[in-house]
Amino acid sequence: MAAKEARINHQIRAREVRVIGPEGDQLGIMSLYEALKTVESLGIDLVEVAPEAQPPVCRMMDYGKYRYQQRKKSQGTKKKQTFVTVKEVKLGSRTDSHDLSFKVRHIRRFIERGQRVKVSVFFRGREITHPELGKQMLDGVLGQVLDVAKLDIAPRLEGRSMAMLLVPK
Repeated sequence: MAAKEARINHQIRAREVRVIGPEGDQLGIMSLYEALKTVESLGIDLVEVAPEAQPPVCRMMDYGKYRYQQRKKSQGTKKKQTFVTVKEVKLGSRTDSHDLSFKVRHIRRFIERGQRVKVSVFFRGREITHPELGKQMLDGVLGQVLDVAKLDIAPRLEGRSMAMLLVPK
């Protein structure tokens, strides 16, 4: 249950609750008033952990400490996440060999950094009638980077462009 949704102490609406002690031991079903008195004497909070149950399950705990631990846990999982970025290198269907070598150098740099690279060849005007030129260009690029990358998605026509996806080996 998310920390925002949990009801604590006097926010709990049920008359009777199943109580779990601070150490995780079951104390049984008792009235809310009795449970709140016990919690106040211990100096901790009564937190509703399962409001759908009959009767609702409440746990005795330090709510501030619990929220702190939940926040730290969510920060830890965020830190462990890695975002996979996809870089795109765009080529024209009539890109010259010198310009193409520059683009290949960029593709290599992205792949060596561990990024995925989408290589696209755009067709302008009537160039779309010759998609084999784009396929040849993509095959040439693939041949130059096969030592550091592998083909993830083969070249395919997407509207007025042809694209392939390369991933690090």
